[in-house]
Amino acid sequence: MLTDATIQSWLREDLGHHDVTNDVPGDAEGGLVAREDGVAAGLDAAVRVFEYLGVEATAAVEAGDRVAAGGTVLRTAGPARATLRGERVAVNVAGHASGVATATRAAVDAARTVSGDVRVAATRKTTPGLRGVEKRAVAAGGGDTHRLDCSHMVMVKENHVAELGLEGAVERFRGRASFATDVEVEVEDPSDAARAADAGADIVLLDNMSPDEVRRGVESLPSGVLAEASGGVTVESVPDYADAGADVISMGSLTHSAPSLDYSFRTE
Repeated sequence: MLTDATIQSWLREDLGHHDVTNDVPGDAEGGLVAREDGVAAGLDAAVRVFEYLGVEATAAVEAGDRVAAGGTVLRTAGPARATLRGERVAVNVAGHASGVATATRAAVDAARTVSGDVRVAATRKTTPGLRGVEKRAVAAGGGDTHRLDCSHMVMVKENHVAELGLEGAVERFRGRASFATDVEVEVEDPSDAARAADAGADIVLLDNMSPDEVRRGVESLPSGVLAEASGGVTVESVPDYADAGADVISMGSLTHSAPSLDYSFRTE
C-alpha cells in the first residue's frame, strides 16, 4: 500500500527546503503524454502524488493497457504551483513502472510463442522502497510477481546449502514453516534437481543453466514438482527456456534493468 509518508518522502527528496522554481501563481491543467509505445503502469502512484498536493488527477488508461506514442495517459487540474511540484515525481514513478510493465509484456509475449502455460516472473531484485510499485508493474505487464518478501515462501539458496547441506536445509526450514508455505530449492547442476525433489522441495530452481541443462533437470523431476528457470534469461532466450519445459521463468532484469518508458508532462 502506497502511504502518504512514502509520497511525502518522494516529494521531500525532489523539492528540498526552498523551492523557488515552481512558485507559479494561478491554476493549470496538464497531461502526462507517452513519447514512445509501451505498456502503462504506475499511474495509480502518479495520481496519488498529485492528489497529495491537492491537484485533481485522473488516469486516462488502465494499468496493463498498451499506449502509443503521443497518447495521454493521465490528466490533471489544479493550482499551478502544486501541479509543477508534483509533476517530476509523478513522471519518474510512472515512467519507471511503465518501463517494467513494458519489459514484462515483451517477455510474456516471447514465452507465449511456445507455451500458454509457462509463467514469466519477477524476483526480489527490486529497488528498495519501490518493491510494491515494481511488483504491480510486473503484474500489469502480464507477469507473475513471485514472492513479495521472504515470508511468502521458503527459498533454499546456495548459501543455505553451503552452511547446512541441501537435505539439512530443507529439513530445517520445512520444520519451521507453515504447512501452507511452499519450499523452493535452488540447484546449480541438473543432476541435483531430483535430489532436491527427494529432499522435499515443492519447486526446484534451476539456476544459471542453459536451456539444454534446464531440460535435463526438468526431465528428472517427479510429477507435481514445479521447475523454475532463472539466471541470465533474456527476452530473446525466453522461448528456449519455455521449450525446455520450465513451469516458471524468472527474470531479475524485469525490475532492475528495465529502461524507463519516456513520458512528458505538459501544462495547458
